[in-house]
Amino acid sequence: MKASRLMSALMLLQAHGQLSTRELAERLEVSQRTVHRDMEALCIAGIPLLAMRGAQGGWRLEKGWRTQVPGLDEPELRALLMTQPRALGDPKLSAAAERAFGKLMAALPVSMRRQAEAMRERLHVDHTGWHPSSEDLSMLPLVQDAVARDCRLTFDYTRADGDTAPRTVDPLGLVAKGSTWYMVGRAANGLRTYRVSRMQAVTVLATSFERPAKFSLGAYWSESTAQLQQARQSYEVTLLLDPQAARSIGQWMHAVPVKPGATKLPEGWSALRVGFENEHQARFVTLGFGPKARVLEPKQLRERVLADARAIAAAGTANTLPG
Repeated sequence: MKASRLMSALMLLQAHGQLSTRELAERLEVSQRTVHRDMEALCIAGIPLLAMRGAQGGWRLEKGWRTQVPGLDEPELRALLMTQPRALGDPKLSAAAERAFGKLMAALPVSMRRQAEAMRERLHVDHTGWHPSSEDLSMLPLVQDAVARDCRLTFDYTRADGDTAPRTVDPLGLVAKGSTWYMVGRAANGLRTYRVSRMQAVTVLATSFERPAKFSLGAYWSESTAQLQQARQSYEVTLLLDPQAARSIGQWMHAVPVKPGATKLPEGWSALRVGFENEHQARFVTLGFGPKARVLEPKQLRERVLADARAIAAAGTANTLPG
């Protein structure tokens, strides 16, 4: 903790030129006595610090001395800034990332620092989305610590069906998908993916583990998500869609053009084979398109959608409310 604070103090002085003891104490969130001890520690470490006395006094680095970020060119800097620390979705992690960004800024040459500030002013990432998420990320810092140190974890995990059970896992990595965080871990029955917001009572054990020699987090995630997508699109439906509906469904569902057989298509309409998770989702989506969509196959779905549409029409003309 002290080493991190000393580095922060050094970077603050490098960025601002000169700061008083009070200003350093406020920025580092420590007492002025601690600042004096930290300045002494930096001097002992060989950092050329000067103590300026008087009303305008304070601490500053010897002129011309600065830490450097070696080999960082403009494209690399732009790529680094585009990661946008504030997009992490967790206040504690975002705050730590902002501190790291401040240290990076302080270590840059003045010309490159101006470029970095200009780049940051031109990018903002809102991780909340249009539909606010209720993700509980209170356990994320503990999980991150265990992942970084290869320490075994125990926690209570609540599955999607509401069942909660204890788990003991070797955490191999973290994946951020949008504002949702997942932990990939090795359990007794193989590699598993856990949603961090469903993890409670996390305990980082003193027991360390050895990572699988050939494990690749990126490769595992790609394969896992591909399998999930395939499983989620196991209910295939052939739909007739007007141009607007066809464009809409093609943006967020897996849809493949097919021949409509003997069915004559209205002008501009198309026949698409669409993969849904289940019949319920297919009915919900098809009814949402109203007269812009018709079900060709399967027959059972077509009949149920027609029955749903008749029930909706009947409810709309009824004089009394249900119940």
